[in-house]
Amino acid sequence: MPIKFKPSQKTYIKALGKTRTEHFYIKSMNKFQLFKEINNKNTKPKVKQKLLNELARRRIAVVWDTPKEA
Repeated sequence: MPIKFKPSQKTYIKALGKTRTEHFYIKSMNKFQLFKEINNKNTKPKVKQKLLNELARRRIAVVWDTPKEA
């Protein structure tokens, strides 16, 4: 099973009278979204590790840089 980023979401389409299910898989996110979520302070450590594992799977190197104080 693919790794989920967040739970699936069902949306109701009034015109058709049907529901559409949208899945949020980490493998379908682009590189910029992955780095944005890793750098977000509200992201849980468990999710950050999943994101880092995805970057490693794609063979993208992560370089950690500490912010410099003014």
